[in-house]
Amino acid sequence: MKNQNSKLRAIINCAIFAAITAVLAQVEIPLPVVPISGQTLAVGLTATILGSRYGAMAMICYAALGAVGIPVFAGMKGGPQVLVGPTGGYIFGFIATAFVTGLILERTKYNLQMAMVANTVGMIITLIFGMVQLKFVLDLSWGQALAIGVYPFIVVGLIKAFLASWIGITVRHRLVRANLLTDSKSVA
Repeated sequence: MKNQNSKLRAIINCAIFAAITAVLAQVEIPLPVVPISGQTLAVGLTATILGSRYGAMAMICYAALGAVGIPVFAGMKGGPQVLVGPTGGYIFGFIATAFVTGLILERTKYNLQMAMVANTVGMIITLIFGMVQLKFVLDLSWGQALAIGVYPFIVVGLIKAFLASWIGITVRHRLVRANLLTDSKSVA
């Protein structure tokens, strides 16, 4: 019975974080091709709180909701055309980002310093995925793809990495203490 409860709790947590990502996606600063949105903050929070496996599952859920047409992506967009369009690489990158960010924390320590490292690595992963798809979909040079899909997001990405780390570690610590999240490691 306890195993079923923990599985149900994990599924609920994944759904909650997919929903949080959908909400934060609507907080955006429009730019010509790729907007700055709260999605990447949500991905960092998800990975920091849920870890690699469930963080990635939450992002798969988020991408799947958008793929079937539910307007969960930035700008209230949804549908498969978003995933194959210029910004789709970022969304695919969210899955890898959540997994790697969570994995770094699982293999090291859940503290602010390691969370900042993990979320910075995650930011780089998201930007690489996004830049590659942007390059091929819009038939850009690598320099143009960097100028449009990476450079404008570095400073704000570092700010979001810090926020995801700080908020994520704080929330994770409290969820573990309240027995709402299982943790095999001590939270520092």
